[in-house]
Amino acid sequence: MHCTSKNPGLAGKLAGDIAKALAGRKSMASLSFYDRPTATKCTFDPDKQYDSASVVKTVILGALLYQKGGTLTPTEDALARKMITVSDNGAATTLWRQLSDLKDPKKPDPVKIQEFLDKAGMRDTVLDREGSWGLTQVTANDQARLLRLLSGTDNSVLGAKARSYALDLMRQVQSEQRWGATAGAPVDAVVHVKNGWLPRSKNPDVPDFDKGDWKVNSMAVLSGKGYDSGLVVLTENNRVPEGHPAEEGMNYGIETIENISRAIYRDVYPGAQGYDPAR
Repeated sequence: MHCTSKNPGLAGKLAGDIAKALAGRKSMASLSFYDRPTATKCTFDPDKQYDSASVVKTVILGALLYQKGGTLTPTEDALARKMITVSDNGAATTLWRQLSDLKDPKKPDPVKIQEFLDKAGMRDTVLDREGSWGLTQVTANDQARLLRLLSGTDNSVLGAKARSYALDLMRQVQSEQRWGATAGAPVDAVVHVKNGWLPRSKNPDVPDFDKGDWKVNSMAVLSGKGYDSGLVVLTENNRVPEGHPAEEGMNYGIETIENISRAIYRDVYPGAQGYDPAR
């Protein structure tokens, strides 16, 4: 765990409390957190790669806005809204293909998404070259870099209109998908979120570690009323005991993320009433 802050004592407290939140958890987890007003940063294994699941949809959105100069057609706007606010997979696939080289239609090569990653400096993100966008490899640091881009003032990658549009869609994510890195956030903050969850199959072609594993990821930005922070938590090894309901794996991953999230927000915003996401 590595934390720094301009506030005396905050870095050490955060490092200790995040470690306590992870103690005893079977999940493998990585995180990247920043808070601009207090110049606070915390990371834990932030360059480890994870299956993205649906958090890659923020990358697809960023690439679409980059390629279109921030101005979308009505059709693109409808697809982007479905992709982010209700995590619609069909919309994500359509936009992924739009941003791909389709010389081999069975293996859409997302070259235009790669252009965005290169421009944004997301060097450790590895796009799935065969069209399975949810198996894109992402890192906590790269996803936090994207959150910084969307919530910042740098116009070199995306203009203000495009950044505002992306955050607005994340603000409108439906209530049942607002779990994870939002837990414990001050209730007077504007919360922008995107989550991802993926149960890996037990098929023979799946690597042994991944068989039957749930990948559960969450990323959130806080804004408004002086708030300016971002948190990314990626998890795997969320196993379902034999004979138990499949959703236990997803729930276990969510609990790991929310333990971390609540610990961070308690320390950075002491005394604030914390948001309790419904699931």
